[in-house]
Amino acid sequence: MDLENQKRVKEFTEEFGAENIVILLGAAEGEAAGLAAETVTAGDPTFAGPLAGVQLGLKVYHVCEPEVKAELDPQVYEEQVSMMEMVLDVDSIVDEMKAIRDQYCKFLEGGNN
Repeated sequence: MDLENQKRVKEFTEEFGAENIVILLGAAEGEAAGLAAETVTAGDPTFAGPLAGVQLGLKVYHVCEPEVKAELDPQVYEEQVSMMEMVLDVDSIVDEMKAIRDQYCKFLEGGNN
């Protein structure tokens, strides 16, 4: 996640409250999605950006995760995401995202927050 996006996430979190923010990612591989997810939950692991050392604990999902897909208009998903979904390792992405949420997210419903 680039420094400008880190800055935006931090500003929105300060303005609206971390419990009201959900981050939706679209990275093409699990490792990249996981790095971005870790940045908005546990803080920038590279210690280079505005979120270095800042543990926001935000809810974070990837657009290809089943719980996100279920919330979107099927026609819009088909037009905007389904072609990419066919070439992505969705299982790897889902596993990576779930691991990050389970470890760092402070605001999951029904979780141990």
